Amino acid sequence: MLNTYDFPEFEYRQSAEQASGELKRHPVVIIGAGPIGLTAALECAAQGIACVVIDDNNTVSVGSRAVCYAKRSLEVWDRLGVAKPMVDKGINWQVGKVFFKEKLAYQFNLLPESGHKMPAMINLQQYYLEEYMVSECERQPLVDLRWKHKLLSISQTEDIATLVVETPDGVFNMEADWVIACDGANSDTRKMVGADFTGQFFQDRFLIADVVMKGEFPTERWFWFDPVFHKNQSALLHKQSDDVWRIDFQLGWDADPEEAKKPENVLPLLKQMLGDEAEFELEWVSVYQFACRRMDKFRYGRVLFAGDAAHQVSPFGARGANTGVQDIDNLGWKLKLHLEGKAPTALIDSYSEERVFAADDNLLNSTRSTDFITPKSKSSRFFRDAVLELSEQYEFARPLVNSGRLSTPTPYAQSSLHGGDDGSFAGNMCPGTNCADAPIKVDGQASWLINQLGKSFKLLCFGEVDAQAVSCQGINAEVIVVGRDFEDSEGLVAERYDGKPGTVYLLRPDQYVAGRWRAFDTAAIEAAIAKACCL
Repeated sequence: MLNTYDFPEFEYRQSAEQASGELKRHPVVIIGAGPIGLTAALECAAQGIACVVIDDNNTVSVGSRAVCYAKRSLEVWDRLGVAKPMVDKGINWQVGKVFFKEKLAYQFNLLPESGHKMPAMINLQQYYLEEYMVSECERQPLVDLRWKHKLLSISQTEDIATLVVETPDGVFNMEADWVIACDGANSDTRKMVGADFTGQFFQDRFLIADVVMKGEFPTERWFWFDPVFHKNQSALLHKQSDDVWRIDFQLGWDADPEEAKKPENVLPLLKQMLGDEAEFELEWVSVYQFACRRMDKFRYGRVLFAGDAAHQVSPFGARGANTGVQDIDNLGWKLKLHLEGKAPTALIDSYSEERVFAADDNLLNSTRSTDFITPKSKSSRFFRDAVLELSEQYEFARPLVNSGRLSTPTPYAQSSLHGGDDGSFAGNMCPGTNCADAPIKVDGQASWLINQLGKSFKLLCFGEVDAQAVSCQGINAEVIVVGRDFEDSEGLVAERYDGKPGTVYLLRPDQYVAGRWRAFDTAAIEAAIAKACCL
């Protein structure tokens, strides 16, 4: 138990199919009710897909675990109806500071511009996050949450997966068109399909301590290299809800994880950092080792892997849970079109294509962060310390400081789903990029662009354009005209999308750009829809 949180205990219920002995086939079965599995369930419900979620536990995660949730994840959860309690409860922040010894070496602002609905980042204990999503799942008639259901084995044919599941009432079988495995870095499902991770473990260990205290620190991310209170190592400080502070200490590879977690060894570290007079309570403690690994592909037959089950990164940079949410954001609309018979299996394969590309980008950034934080040679450490010293005074050195580059969505730069782009656009809204938000007015009421997008293909049009909905093999793209359907109240939509008169964007259901043109061209749009859906 924690001092600041009482863990809920969710009720186990025997399913009707187990009670009757009926072998039932489900469109989607999700393995794991952590943040990614619950996001997958809500995404399925939003897409009109009935799903079953099975988990061998019956409560939320123990300890705060994941802490930082980025703007893009919050936008996805907002579309799924669960972001508001997260933002209300969480600690909003956008400024990070990096210290070298006793001096401030560098600071950054994750969202220096205004005009976005969601904050750059919130800090929130994972158990709250899961609790909010469980509550929303229970309100969704298309989501069937089943606690105390353990997957024992899985077998597949070309068009179906059969799962053997154990419950307190015994063992039964269920079938699924598709299985989404969200059962974490130690995924049993991954082992069952004969898959494995490739990548590397880093020979260093870090201690996580969640501490309850009334701290004087601001709500910023503070990272220390070689601080006076923890010489030759590094440390990290974050504020969470309920006056719980996340503190990470680098331990070194020789540290004994079990010894390091004992209160008699943790408390002296905390007192060295916070001072002997600081009043605090130790809430939770864990020791972890860095790993940067992924599966070779994220689809194995009828089983699709997401989150830590598919890829694993170091915790610095908040790339774990945030990347998993983006996995589900990419997958949901593709499953919908395929299950409706409107798109081939190739569209499901594009999930693996795009998200393996994103995983490699995250692994690269995570590896670079880890190498900078934990240099393994004298020359690497000399370079790192020189960068930190120079960054106090010189701008050129600051981009080289890497205490964990914070999570941002990876553009699908080489995706096979890209449509047209005539190359005449300024800014970042190229095909494969997630849509930028901006304030708007709808019927005179303040709103946000991001709320007008998603769930289906959209054609975002600027100026007086002869635009009409476009359909390709039963897949429709609805028209939204800036100025007609909403007011660009601060001019930021036109600015961020380089929206000259006549401009047209084709936007995917996951709020990513699929194509853009300077004039409305029905044939080009039809071709782009076909390409985006692998038709």
